[in-house]
Amino acid sequence: MLQSKPKPQRKFATISISFQLLEDAKLLGIDISRAAETGIAEAIAAKKTLQWQAENRKVIASSNDYISRNGLPLAKYRPF
Repeated sequence: MLQSKPKPQRKFATISISFQLLEDAKLLGIDISRAAETGIAEAIAAKKTLQWQAENRKVIASSNDYISRNGLPLAKYRPF
């Protein structure tokens, strides 16, 4: 049987949003809290990606250099 995920804890927050955005969201039936939460989650993921890339820049460059010099390991076994 599938177990349901526990609901994430929520915290009340006060934010400022453009009046026009709020009006448009209301007209379109958009849940502003959920839309804001989704946008914040996407911003966090993008920032974490950039941080990971910066932290691993040397390793990525080294790997790319190896592949450009030697080709992909096991490339002869690739069906495409």
